[in-house]
Amino acid sequence: MTLTKQQHTPRSSRTLAAIFIAAAFALAGFLSLGVWQVERLAWKEALLARVARHVHAVPAPAPGPADWPHLQREADEYRRLSVRGRFAHERETLVRASTELGSGYWVLTPLQTDQGFWVLVNRGFVPTEMSARAARQTPEPVGEQTVIGLLRLSEPGGSLLQKNDAVHGRWYSRDVPAMAAAQGLSAQAVAPYFIDAVVPDGQGADTSWPRRGLTVLQFSNNHLVYALTWFALAAMTAGAMGYLVADERRLRRLSGQRNKP
Repeated sequence: MTLTKQQHTPRSSRTLAAIFIAAAFALAGFLSLGVWQVERLAWKEALLARVARHVHAVPAPAPGPADWPHLQREADEYRRLSVRGRFAHERETLVRASTELGSGYWVLTPLQTDQGFWVLVNRGFVPTEMSARAARQTPEPVGEQTVIGLLRLSEPGGSLLQKNDAVHGRWYSRDVPAMAAAQGLSAQAVAPYFIDAVVPDGQGADTSWPRRGLTVLQFSNNHLVYALTWFALAAMTAGAMGYLVADERRLRRLSGQRNKP
């Protein structure tokens, strides 16, 4: 089969420039996304290692005011803590939650520690029909209590699609300073973290409400696959650019041969 004249015609400089500019942007974008996924992979692996290291450790005392300025997410989140104090159940805050038990609320209750400062304790999950304190089947703990749990840093703002509304009591993330202020607690006296209560070792599965032990401790880690995908797309784009260069040289060579006298 013979090639037509149109198939032998080199592309215009403007067309080539447009193609290469678009391809260069795509290549840079794919490489950037690949590098970002590699960084996310390192972050996720560090998170998994930190969680594995902390969640089964001997509980440490809850950090007091002197330690608050030094808390860091990378070093301290998911540390296993122990704290003793009295709950102020009348000041609890309900935060929207979706768990393996369905939709409902986290119950965050201020606890005044025996050291004098306050810390918000996520006492666990309740389904929507148990959002009212009177509807729960388990008596509220009164008097001095010892809480074992995991240190979690504040989650400001709200969820991806919904902002916290302190005025109307609608909470979609566990924003410690905002919830403490809404409950009339002095910011200087409230820890900048909350504690996810867990079932103490040896007590078996929790059957009470609020239901403890639902903190997510297993995280998907697909970043390597994503990184390889983006790098593969970058390689394909680079290959397509190389093919375009070779094809253009071929067309120009054929065009030059055709135009010889």
